[in-house]
Amino acid sequence: MTDIAAIPDVEVKIGPGRLVLVVGPSGAGKDTLLGLAQAALTEDDNVVFVRRLVTREASTFENNEQVTPEAFQAGKAAGAFAIDWEAHGLCYALPRAIDKDIRAGRNVVANISRTVIPALRAAYADVVVISITAPPEVLAARLAARGRASDGPIGDRLRRSVETTGADVTINNVGTAEAHAAELVRVIKGQ
Repeated sequence: MTDIAAIPDVEVKIGPGRLVLVVGPSGAGKDTLLGLAQAALTEDDNVVFVRRLVTREASTFENNEQVTPEAFQAGKAAGAFAIDWEAHGLCYALPRAIDKDIRAGRNVVANISRTVIPALRAAYADVVVISITAPPEVLAARLAARGRASDGPIGDRLRRSVETTGADVTINNVGTAEAHAAELVRVIKGQ
């Protein structure tokens, strides 16, 4: 279930910076491509990669900040999140600090659930949605290799609908990670 209560009622969308939203099914390689893109853009002060807050143990594969469920609820109550949502029995959020970066004209890049795209498009002036995907057999192999218990049964993950209608760009991540990361960098930079 998505909770969009963290998005304030906005009459004027937040801008002028761009919010780049990365979505896709588990195992598509989102975190791999984001990590490579972040490394490629490390010297670009105009690009900010957001660390999501997640009520799951931190992983070296994701750019997440681990928080307890209690700390998450306290942050939500205090208005510390630009948006939050639930998926796979976990709570996720983007910190409110992204608003400052967007207002400063930066490109803010975030890995999010596709369920919050409409709310983010309603709140921010310039939103680009990038769908990263792969064929089902590739997703299954990647999930099995990852072996993360919090992923739950692989079959359940693969059966979930991963419809990303409304994506502005789709990256079919079946070639080299470096090539697809370069494609991601071009989109982030608006090229």
